[in-house]
Amino acid sequence: MRNFMELQFSAQSKNESFARVTVGAFVAQLDPTMDELTEIKTVVSEAVTNSIIHGYDNNPDGIVYISVTLENDIVQITIKDEGIGIDDIDEARQPLYTTKPELERSGMGFTIMENFMDDVKVVSNPFAGTTIHLTKLLTNSKALCN
Repeated sequence: MRNFMELQFSAQSKNESFARVTVGAFVAQLDPTMDELTEIKTVVSEAVTNSIIHGYDNNPDGIVYISVTLENDIVQITIKDEGIGIDDIDEARQPLYTTKPELERSGMGFTIMENFMDDVKVVSNPFAGTTIHLTKLLTNSKALCN
């Protein structure tokens, strides 16, 4: 069975936890393991934080968009902003790369996303925003694939 939700909110750091908890509560209906749920919530935090800090440069007038689709035991999450975009996606995906070293950013956001999800796609255009597509196959799905 397929289920779907959309969410949008102001690009304010205090909304990161709202996004994390909301997506986690929605995904919980699939009865993921605690590790899977923690990984999904962590990835949402990373992507939303990237949108706020990097995409909108902490401008609270921006909007972060999230959609989540659940189908069988597959979780698909899309997180989108209409911020400044990423000039070089390959460079941005390198571990420890950050455009905000003065903010003590670790540069591990994309690395964390790639380690916790089964598929990560990044689409970005300078001055037109960034969209991150994340897919997670829950334990029950992985068992069916083997």
